[in-house]
Amino acid sequence: MPRTDRLFRLLHLLRTLPPPVTAARLAEETGVSERTLYRDIDALRSGGAVIDGEAGFGYTLTEDPALPPQMFDRLEVEALVLGLAEVRQIGDPALAGAAEGALAKISGSLPGRVQQQIAHAVSMSYQFNPPPVPPYVAELRAACWEERMVDIAYADAAGAETERRVMPLALVFTDRHPTLLAWCCLREDFRRFLLPRIAAMTPTQANFRPRRAALLRQMIDQMEGGSELRAR
Repeated sequence: MPRTDRLFRLLHLLRTLPPPVTAARLAEETGVSERTLYRDIDALRSGGAVIDGEAGFGYTLTEDPALPPQMFDRLEVEALVLGLAEVRQIGDPALAGAAEGALAKISGSLPGRVQQQIAHAVSMSYQFNPPPVPPYVAELRAACWEERMVDIAYADAAGAETERRVMPLALVFTDRHPTLLAWCCLREDFRRFLLPRIAAMTPTQANFRPRRAALLRQMIDQMEGGSELRAR
């Protein structure tokens, strides 16, 4: 692993593992000797990271140089913790992991008092039966970002399956089922596709850049104007 990547990995471990983290654990996770690990800790400290601890005791990241100083009031902390907890429960594994990593990064950039508020937030989110998220969601999200059309095999409420080419615009996660908002090339209109009904999804090389922003604005205008998007 290149040294720069290893230092980023080490910083991430210091953000996410319960402190204090022993040198042996950090060395194992980054694949280096403990002697190299001590040099990496010194390199992070030289770069501005405030890392308490020493060999034989363990290390705690108390100030993270990767994020600018920022401050949240107590209610903002509660909103932050609650929102990311919701994402961890209803998102796909990649999105859930990103939410956990984001909270660790934000917490690492804050003063100790605010870190304690995050650790002991009183607002919680719990889904008793979170809806299943299909395994292709990560690919579908990438297609939205990259404005690439996708081909889907979709079953309607009656079970009839059709082949569609769509322009994916947004993913919506709710307590009932995740949904794709898209422009359907077959129907030439906006549609809501329930993800559990998508039997297969294949990204294509056809792109619709730069139409996504305009289509998304048009779709939102229709929804705010009272026009319900049809769920196929």
